[in-house]
Amino acid sequence: MDIKNDFITTLLNKKTTGLVVSINDLRDKEFSGIKLTAEEKFALSNFDKYRISVLNSTIDEEKFHYQYRQIQVIANLSDWREFLRKDF
Repeated sequence: MDIKNDFITTLLNKKTTGLVVSINDLRDKEFSGIKLTAEEKFALSNFDKYRISVLNSTIDEEKFHYQYRQIQVIANLSDWREFLRKDF
C-alpha cells in the first residue's frame, strides 16, 4: 500500500472526540470573507495537492470514485491540522 492510501486509512480510522474544524469548515470560513491564518491556508493547499495527487494516480474508474468519496469524507470530518505536514 502506498503512502497516500496509508494516510487515507489512518484518517478514516482515527477516533476523535468532540467536534473538529475540518477542511470544508475552513473553506466555508474563507468563502464567508473571514481571513484565514497562514497555517489554515497551508493546510488547504496541502489538502488540494493531496486530493489531486491521489485522484490523478488512480487508473481504475471504480477505484477513482471510491477514493473520491473517501476524500470527501476526510474533507468533512477530519481535523484540518492533519494537513499541516509538509510531505504532500
